Amino acid sequence: MPPLPHLLLLEDELPLARIVRESLERQGFRVTHAADGALGLAAFRREPFDLCLVDIMLPQLDGLAFVAEIRRTNQQVPVLFLTAKSQPADVVQGFGVGGNDYLRKPFSLDELVVRLRELLRRAPAAAPALPAAVPLGRYVFVPLRQELWLDGQLSARLSHRESELLELLARHHPRPLDRKAALLQLWGDDSFFHARSMDVFISHLRKYLRHDPTVAILNLRGVGYRLVA
Repeated sequence: MPPLPHLLLLEDELPLARIVRESLERQGFRVTHAADGALGLAAFRREPFDLCLVDIMLPQLDGLAFVAEIRRTNQQVPVLFLTAKSQPADVVQGFGVGGNDYLRKPFSLDELVVRLRELLRRAPAAAPALPAAVPLGRYVFVPLRQELWLDGQLSARLSHRESELLELLARHHPRPLDRKAALLQLWGDDSFFHARSMDVFISHLRKYLRHDPTVAILNLRGVGYRLVA
């Protein structure tokens, strides 16, 4: 029998955490609960997890900071945010630090289970690693550290989502990156909202790369993007 998927639940509302934990355990998950972000980070560093369910508003270390921290060393584990926030900017920020999906409170437990199973289903197998340092004209991209260096000096620290996008572009270079495929891989669907989010992150990358005119991210109408370097 395969092992149960191991989920890390970060939720400081203890009655809600108990309900979610018991419901998920009945659905075949193994659940480790932490009531604040610092405890969650300690648990994450102590043992492997198949996915993380993270409330944004947490004591000690909030959910956004928790995810930003784990993305320094783990790019693969899926993260679903639980949030009472509903403004588009809040959601974009969650994706920016490395979230894969979000669910607004109050939520249906049935919908939560469906979303978690979908995240597990589409979790990618580990891709062949890029070189530790990827030359892009005068720039060097360091994927693991999510950094861009220009002429030997640190030029920009990328968000998790920015780094993911640049990594995809670098993997496809010099071939085009299909827009729909990128949306499905990084966001899980190609909805209008997520497409606009991706446009925002592409704009960020272009700004970071503006100091070398030989490096560019081109729009290919009806196709997607292509990295020129």
